Amino acid sequence: MSNLEWRDGDFPVSTQFDDPYYSVVDGRAETDHVFIKGNKLDQRWPTMKSCTIAELGFGTGLNFLETVRQWQALNLSKYELYFISFEQYPITQEEMAKAVSHWPELQTLAARLCEVWQTDKTIEATFSDNIKLTVHLGDANELLPHLAFKANAWYLDGFSPAKNPELWNEALMLEVGNHTAPNGTFATYTAAGFVKRGLQAAGFEVEKTKGFGRKRDMLIGKKQP
Repeated sequence: MSNLEWRDGDFPVSTQFDDPYYSVVDGRAETDHVFIKGNKLDQRWPTMKSCTIAELGFGTGLNFLETVRQWQALNLSKYELYFISFEQYPITQEEMAKAVSHWPELQTLAARLCEVWQTDKTIEATFSDNIKLTVHLGDANELLPHLAFKANAWYLDGFSPAKNPELWNEALMLEVGNHTAPNGTFATYTAAGFVKRGLQAAGFEVEKTKGFGRKRDMLIGKKQP
């Protein structure tokens, strides 16, 4: 179960990793900058009939919620969005609702997410006929090698690599590469050297770019042909 505490009243922080669940500047804006624009999804979506996004670290669900909000804003009702995530330390429904309560534009989607959320088995839910969410609860190091999918984009959003290196190790990055479609991409808020090297070893062309908020740099990349 989760090890979450609230700081400054309503800001979620993992006590296990002593790390916030999202940026203290603005979590929703961070999702947009790092993951959606980092993967160039706002540009790619209108050209894709089907998009599979995979994520390491579901956390509060904020990345998923903002992704769906932006997808729906583009009126891509004829296309399909699949969101696959991994979470080893799920928070409760109540914690999730509080953590994303800062953003009124997400509340309808957040209510649906809390409705289907559970902490004891894989979550599989639909958010419309063309939007499907799967959250695998457990260690991605153990789960990912046994799953058969190819992601068009990866959100690498585990807690800090310095504090949670198990979610950034080279073997797991190789699995990320193995589960990436041709010309698939990744984005992550970190610019840690060992993460960069692990992703390069996994077959990605890795680029350092401007980070969000207080972070100077972040990494993005594309799977080599």
